[in-house]
Amino acid sequence: MTTAQAIRERIAAHPAGEPFTPALFAGLGSRAAIDQTLMRLTQAGRIERIGHGLYSVPKAGRFGVKTMPPPEKVVRTVAASEGATIEVHGAEAARRFGFSTQVPAQPVFCTSGSSRTVRLGRMVVRLQHVAPRKLVLAGRPAGQALSALWYLGRGQVTPATFGRIAEKLPATEFEALREAKSSMPAWMVEALVGYEHGEFKHG
Repeated sequence: MTTAQAIRERIAAHPAGEPFTPALFAGLGSRAAIDQTLMRLTQAGRIERIGHGLYSVPKAGRFGVKTMPPPEKVVRTVAASEGATIEVHGAEAARRFGFSTQVPAQPVFCTSGSSRTVRLGRMVVRLQHVAPRKLVLAGRPAGQALSALWYLGRGQVTPATFGRIAEKLPATEFEALREAKSSMPAWMVEALVGYEHGEFKHG
């Protein structure tokens, strides 16, 4: 089987609308052969180039209009290709937990990899490098809670903050957050311990 045939088979098995990078075809041929095949498939309309080194199998949405993969899926694909960890930015995490109503103007994600921007059509998605301890729970609900806490900061995180998070998270996820004390700064641990000792009021 040629490199081109092997790539076409792998793409055929790839879910429509799911982003991928050339790393998906590692071992099927040289990087030059892979890039050339991807270029030909793009020109033929079999796949779509959605950003630098980013592709997807076109997926038609309502009225036959092609839909772009969600930014979160795209950046997770980018992160996976470089072995990085990723999590939604604290501003978006805070909004999801009800601590803020502000919708970030631009999608931003925290990563253990390098800071960079990814263009998705007209949209620009930003990846921002952060310290590893801010990503210890990345990829799960407890990780979003931790991201929100870091974003809110010392002045806004209180025992009541943890009370609200406890109401929003499944019990197993809140327990995972509690067990991450060793990676939290002192002010965050103080607020969490205050919550554990009942120093807060609901609502």
